[in-house]
Amino acid sequence: MTKITVKGLEIGTGAPKIIVPVVGKTEQALLGEVEFLKNIDFDVVEWRVDHFQHVDDIEKVKQMASKIQAIIGHKPILFTFRTANEGGVYPASIEFYINLNKALITSGFIDFVDIELFTGDEYVKEMVALAHQHDVLVIASNHDFDKTPAKDEIVARLRKMQDLGVDIPKIAVMPRTTEDVISLLAATTEMKEKYATKPLITMSMSGKGAISRIAGETFGSDLTFGAAKNASAPGQLDVKELRQLLNILHRSLA
Repeated sequence: MTKITVKGLEIGTGAPKIIVPVVGKTEQALLGEVEFLKNIDFDVVEWRVDHFQHVDDIEKVKQMASKIQAIIGHKPILFTFRTANEGGVYPASIEFYINLNKALITSGFIDFVDIELFTGDEYVKEMVALAHQHDVLVIASNHDFDKTPAKDEIVARLRKMQDLGVDIPKIAVMPRTTEDVISLLAATTEMKEKYATKPLITMSMSGKGAISRIAGETFGSDLTFGAAKNASAPGQLDVKELRQLLNILHRSLA
């Protein structure tokens, strides 16, 4: 597997790296969350822009991205507009989704962009090409808040993302049973050991799936999400506790 290095951060080796979301609705709230991160031990900041009250104004989004970069640009910045179909809070047309992501990819203010797999193969390929032209990495994502697909289906989706040329495939699923969590972990291991040429992100959401957020080094997930002030998805652990747990497990595996 090929590791990825962004702003000195190596992804794909050692303990999973921690992504912390910021979800402020107003400029004041958002910048407050970003400032708060100055004293937090994390690896990547994710701006969940679908929470932002001016998300429909692309120029204002770019201005805010510039402010976030100015505060915490020494850390990699992941730009994510999560669609309503996959757990986001702002309904938007596909045309808006495309234009917003293109604008931020070419802005110079972000390091990663999240592109949802089911946007369509041609769109994902187009965004990958554009992002790579501007030294932006692509995380392709898929979220199922209703269920956990079968293990083979999870692997198939991750492999499809990889085949589309993205830099990091990501899948998040909702467990209804303990067996669902096991299916997600088994799929992660199969992908990592048999097919992966790039780092992965996988997780089982909610409290039932919490083990998947800390055991990535064992099963094959290279990044995980932790909450600082506000969580962006069910089951996210406090970032400080998450780092402690990841370090403990890393020492045990050394």
